Amino acid sequence: MKKDKVAPICEIEIVNAKNVKKARKRIADTENILDIAETFKLLGEPTRLKIVMAITECELCVCDLASAMESNISTISHQLRLLRNAKIVKYRKEGKMVYYSADDKHISDIIEIVKEHTKEG
Repeated sequence: MKKDKVAPICEIEIVNAKNVKKARKRIADTENILDIAETFKLLGEPTRLKIVMAITECELCVCDLASAMESNISTISHQLRLLRNAKIVKYRKEGKMVYYSADDKHISDIIEIVKEHTKEG
């Protein structure tokens, strides 16, 4: 990902009222904006992102996730709790086992789109 040292700016200041109105409408729902930001914040942490990427292929229990990620069960459990509270992952119990998966396809779609975006350039 390339970064410019200074973002280019307009040399003159002219406001396009029509476009500003569209932009304001798009960002007006503050509660939704905060929810979206929280989701990106949660997925912005590498361990949580790896967990979500792992469970988009198949359901995994905490032990499987810890093994796949070469981590410990308590770390993975803690991260899963955060992801579950944000409705990014869901679980189902089968006897004494608890299996985790992505809460819906939207999360895996977001990750795939961002993966493609980061490959471009």
